[in-house]
Amino acid sequence: MIRRGTTEHLRKAIDLLTEGRAEWLRHEEKGWASITFTGARHTVTLGFHGLQAVEAAEHFITQLPEHEFTIPGQLVADATISAVDHTMLPEPHMVVTAELLLLEDN
Repeated sequence: MIRRGTTEHLRKAIDLLTEGRAEWLRHEEKGWASITFTGARHTVTLGFHGLQAVEAAEHFITQLPEHEFTIPGQLVADATISAVDHTMLPEPHMVVTAELLLLEDN
């Protein structure tokens, strides 16, 4: 079972990683279990508008897979970028979708 507040901790961690420049477009959470672990898969879609925000998105894309998250009672077992849509005109804009697997750390 996912602890109350896990989603809020994840969102705060992602906000820090994106330097607060991301607009949250979507966040889905789906329960996940194997024989030995339980947790949830999170799919987040973030929008970045303007040059500085797109630079923050590029940083997020490069840092996410190796980032050491600190989420109470949770272990981030996998964090990947699954989609990127980048346009330059009329202004720089990027939409990034990330998938994160959080496991209960008991």
